[in-house]
Amino acid sequence: MDSELTVRAVEDNEREWLAEILRENWGPAVVSRGRLIDATVLPAVVCLRSGRPVGVATYDPGEADCELVTIDAFREHTGVGSALLAAVEQAARAHGCSRLWLITTNDNLDALRFYQRRGMRLAAVHAGAIEVSRSLKPSIPMTGHHGIEIRDELELEKTL
Repeated sequence: MDSELTVRAVEDNEREWLAEILRENWGPAVVSRGRLIDATVLPAVVCLRSGRPVGVATYDPGEADCELVTIDAFREHTGVGSALLAAVEQAARAHGCSRLWLITTNDNLDALRFYQRRGMRLAAVHAGAIEVSRSLKPSIPMTGHHGIEIRDELELEKTL
């Protein structure tokens, strides 16, 4: 991880900025396991390099599990995603969660590589789940990364 990177909680006066970033990158809402999620109201962390934002992540801590809802590194392969994921893991532990989990889609091979290299494992394949997701969020494209048809939700997890 780059020594210039710092991660901290998003402050109240940054919520409007966070909402703009999330709308730009995720649309009006995020879909996960048949639920529409307004990530703008969730706990969030921001990664800074030399005082400038270079990434954000949102998460939803529950009683025992914490869902990583969104993660955005504004520039890939710079340590930002790793720093954000580590900060969310730390926050999940602080909330008393014993499991961190997330949903991605079957086309997102880069995400699968990223998360597995950081200790997460494939926990479930929710075959055909994107059909339900599209009913909630019609803007989900039919084809995604690498020309792969988007059909399934993949659940990854890490025991904390």
